[in-house]
Amino acid sequence: GNLYCVNRALAAVKMDQGFMLSNGIAWSPDNGTLYFCDSRPGRIHAYDYDIASGTISNRRVFMEFAGRRGRPDGCAIDSEGFLWVAEIDAGQLLRLAPDGGIERSLALPITRPTSVAFGGPGLRTLFITSMTFGLSESQRAQQPFAGRLLAVEPGVAGLPEPMLDF
Repeated sequence: GNLYCVNRALAAVKMDQGFMLSNGIAWSPDNGTLYFCDSRPGRIHAYDYDIASGTISNRRVFMEFAGRRGRPDGCAIDSEGFLWVAEIDAGQLLRLAPDGGIERSLALPITRPTSVAFGGPGLRTLFITSMTFGLSESQRAQQPFAGRLLAVEPGVAGLPEPMLDF
């Protein structure tokens, strides 16, 4: 897979390449860092991001999931600059500090969370999507919330998503 930027002329410009399963994307509160999840092999990349030009540089591994039960899927940033990541197949969310360390994990009643987004009053609710694909009938019976939208109050607000302005 590739990472593209759609510019003001509505042209798709390839920014980076060599990914297996492109997934979640988020920006730090100061817009100086872009986070990007490659679900397979299981890695979150960070880039320096220049908002004026829309360019990225200095690709680095933000978090490696090798040896973990799950893989990174969708993500969202909170108002304190921490990255929330759905760890699919591990049944949890991770809150990652700006240095890539795990600040906390939040166990879920499902094994396959797919993405997260902040919403509700004051953006204080974290909504979690999930899936049933890949679960056996017995696993589905054990996970009645699989494939549903879940919501938690994580104790921190999210950031509004930027409006597309072109």
